[in-house]
This record gives sequence, C-alpha cells and structure tokens, in this order.
Amino acid sequence: MSEPTTATNAGRFEVRVTADTHFGWLRTRLSIERTMMSWIRTAVSLIGFGFAIVQFFERLRQMPGASGAYFPEAPKYLGLSLIACGILALLVSIWQYWWTVNYLRSGSFAPVAGLKEGMHSPVIAVAVFLVCIGLFAFGAVMLHLV
Repeated sequence: MSEPTTATNAGRFEVRVTADTHFGWLRTRLSIERTMMSWIRTAVSLIGFGFAIVQFFERLRQMPGASGAYFPEAPKYLGLSLIACGILALLVSIWQYWWTVNYLRSGSFAPVAGLKEGMHSPVIAVAVFLVCIGLFAFGAVMLHLV
C-alpha cells in the first residue's frame, strides 16, 4: 500500500491529501465565511447606529420646547465616528478575508482543496456594497443632506 500524496509548506508541517484533511479544509473555509459575516454584521450595526444617533438628535433639536444642548455638534461627530469605524471594519475584514482565502488556495493546500477553479462567495460583494452604503451615509451626514 502506498503512502498518500504529501507536500510540505516550507518545512513547517506536512499536508496529507486525504478525505479527512479535505473536510478539515472545508470546515476552515466555512469558518472564514462565518467570520466575514460576523464582521459584516458588526459593521452594519456601527453604520446604522451612527446614522441613527445623528438623525435622532437632529429631530430632537427641531422639536418645539426642546432645550439647546451644551455641545450641539457632538451627536454629529459621534455618528460620523461610528460610521467611519463601520467602514474601516469592513475594509479590514475584506483584506483579512482575501489574504486568508488566498493562503488556503495556494501552496501545499491546493491539492487538499481539490478545486479546479476558485471558490467564489457572495460575501465579498455584500461587503463592498455595504462599504458604498457606509460612504454614502458618511457623506450625507457630513454634508448635512439628511
């Protein structure tokens, strides 16, 4: 009986092309997807909460009988900060996702993956779309369009 096909990754460890290794690779790949979706969920919360803070305090200021705030621009700055953090979180997560997926597709992991073509996921398209929404929200708050 012959030994399964093996490859080494710069001498750090040995990668065996077996069914259990392939399923381990799939579990890791799906874990990356779940991590990216968690990043997206967090970024959407930051962007939405930042936008909501700005809108709430703007409407509150326009209500009759509402007293003026000590720092009337503070909600705008807080909202802009939260929106910017959401956009930054998305950009960092996109970079981390691409780096990790490329690592899993290359080198000694390529035979384990068993992919002829790249495995594409809609999660990146969603993240890029949300970056655009975040940039629009940031611009709308900054230019006081809403």
